[in-house]
Amino acid sequence: MDGYQLTFFTQQERRHGHQQLCQWLLTLAQSMQIRGATLVSAQEGLGSHHRLHSAHFFDLADQPVEITMIVSAEECEALMERLRNEPGLHLFYAKSRVEFGTIGEPASTIAA
Repeated sequence: MDGYQLTFFTQQERRHGHQQLCQWLLTLAQSMQIRGATLVSAQEGLGSHHRLHSAHFFDLADQPVEITMIVSAEECEALMERLRNEPGLHLFYAKSRVEFGTIGEPASTIAA
């Protein structure tokens, strides 16, 4: 299938409403029945204001976080429309065209 890879970049401390922004995005993806999303925490990152963000032993609040989703064109449009209409949301993202699919059978259907 053809679709898009959406990657959102934020920090552990960022919140939207009463939730961490990264958790809010995962919950939104689940509610929109998007096939999957991956959250990756990074050691360090350079932000849009040229400020270094990093995870420290005692304080992980500034830790860079990346949320990646592979979506169809229709899912992409619906998700981006939802995000554009979300009050108070400020979020950096990257969008790339991708081909995606599955090879083989799910592990649960393979006979032992």
